[in-house]
Amino acid sequence: MASPYDPLVYRQFAENFRHAVTGKNIEHIGMGTLRRKAWRTAFRTAQGSPLWWSAISSRMAAKTVYLGSGPAIVLPKPSAQQLSIVEKAPEQLHKVVQLLHTMPFVHVRRQMGDNPEFNPICNLYVCTADPKNYRIAYEWATTMGDVKKNRPGPEFFMVDIPMEHQLRMQILVLPEYDINIALGSDYTGECKKGFLRQAMFRADQMGMLGLHAGTKIVRVRDAASGKLKTFAVFMFGLTATGKSTWSCHQLGLDPEQGEGTWVAQDDIVFLRRDGSSYGTEQNYYVKTDVDPRFQEAMYSALTHPTALLENVMVNHKGELDFLDERLGENGRAVINRHQLKVKRGKKWISICYESINTPPIEELDGIVFAFITRRNTIMPFAQRLTPEQGVLAYLWGESTHSFATVPEKAGESVRIVGMDDFIIGAQGRKVNVFYDIVMDLVHRYPGKVHFFQYNTGGMGEIIEVDQATGKKKLVRKAERVPIDLMAALQRAHLRGNAEHAPGRLGTEYVVRCEGVDLSAWDPARFYSEEQIEAYVAELVAGRRAFTDEIADQGLRKDIVALAHRELDRIAGRISAKAERWAEAQALSLTAAEDRAPGYVLPWPRAVR
Repeated sequence: MASPYDPLVYRQFAENFRHAVTGKNIEHIGMGTLRRKAWRTAFRTAQGSPLWWSAISSRMAAKTVYLGSGPAIVLPKPSAQQLSIVEKAPEQLHKVVQLLHTMPFVHVRRQMGDNPEFNPICNLYVCTADPKNYRIAYEWATTMGDVKKNRPGPEFFMVDIPMEHQLRMQILVLPEYDINIALGSDYTGECKKGFLRQAMFRADQMGMLGLHAGTKIVRVRDAASGKLKTFAVFMFGLTATGKSTWSCHQLGLDPEQGEGTWVAQDDIVFLRRDGSSYGTEQNYYVKTDVDPRFQEAMYSALTHPTALLENVMVNHKGELDFLDERLGENGRAVINRHQLKVKRGKKWISICYESINTPPIEELDGIVFAFITRRNTIMPFAQRLTPEQGVLAYLWGESTHSFATVPEKAGESVRIVGMDDFIIGAQGRKVNVFYDIVMDLVHRYPGKVHFFQYNTGGMGEIIEVDQATGKKKLVRKAERVPIDLMAALQRAHLRGNAEHAPGRLGTEYVVRCEGVDLSAWDPARFYSEEQIEAYVAELVAGRRAFTDEIADQGLRKDIVALAHRELDRIAGRISAKAERWAEAQALSLTAAEDRAPGYVLPWPRAVR
């Protein structure tokens, strides 16, 4: 069968593109002018910050395609819809060139990162026939920095034409030419991820590894020695697993003892061979579903006048309600990272790290790779992993669909290599490089590289499946992990005073931390032994199938063998099988769903 890809067309487009963006219809402006034009279309909130609403409020991953010349570039398993977009891409690319010659565009040029080695220069072109689109350019540009002299680049380009009809909405990526195109979307996140995805692709080629992870510096007092220790923490997680929350959380550390957490990045970094990382963004594009009781620093930044808000509920007085999502479930904001503050006494103290980069391992007491998952059945809340298990956690990239968000897939596993759904080309190569980097660090710096996995979901969920229709029913909600317990688990790992015991999944489970006994969270309190073993068997089967899938995408044979040995070891403990939705042991729970929709009120009575 003939390939739907046409590399000659892509090369011709790239050549024509460079000429098309030199016309007089392209408005080249600085941040001051861009701000004024964007603010003209904003609603001003009571706190003095601008708020905009977009027609599209999430990324269009299902309509994103990579146009290139082989398996190192293109999607490994494109859907029928994506193949259709690829087939029609030549005519769309021709149209883009024509529009760049005729329609009004604003061009803003910004720099990603701040280091001497890799500073992509990012050029965004947004069609401004609709003046509201200035805010897309402004929001994105605020996440980046000014272009500095004598920085190495490379140079990236992105075109955003929101006016394309939504029936033809698509994201076209030409990685070999450093060009991204968004058609039919006015969602700022498409521009953000377009540049970051391209940067990870180029960073990988330079011997670094692009990671979908937040980074922070944590200083703790070691339980054994009493000395202060400093760690760089990398937090991996799929969307909505709590990556941003836990990147900013202070973990109940004692600032009077010199302890604390300082945020470097919340999304994308480039891991280097010496254990350091280069950050990408000067300010962060975050979800706004923030509860000030648990996310003090994030709430502080969101309510500061410098926040640029998008799709957030507001009343007629300009007052914001971040937890009211009746008109959308992906409120976003660009926040000034220096406004991430917590209150200590009468003062507000910034928890922003001095750099967006993290130091090499030689300058630290250790590095922590923390993998966040969100599961609601038998997964322990905290596990200590061996380096090999850490690599497998990166490979399997696990979470589950929630009954609150995707009811038809509730309870089903979601697996994405590295929790990173922005990988260009074969995914196996990412795992290979991660293995090489971390194993080299482990070998050269014994005892300084640590691997943990945290479950920010819950335990005890039971979903009943109708065997005839496949429809799912939530029989018992999960009992969610308390925020203070999750903080204590992470704090104990960093201080070195968590107690572990071997668990069913072949890892070491935390059984006690800082005086807290976790026996109340033993899966046996929630399920029968047969149910537990059925959940374990299902987890093993899913991991095994995913390993084989990634093996076809360049995963090295030694890592495939490592994965199967680990899974065989877990499976060897299983002696019985049962349907996982079998009748549960009696247990009284006061469980809460991901977020109870307390804002849904009954209809008011008519006034006579």
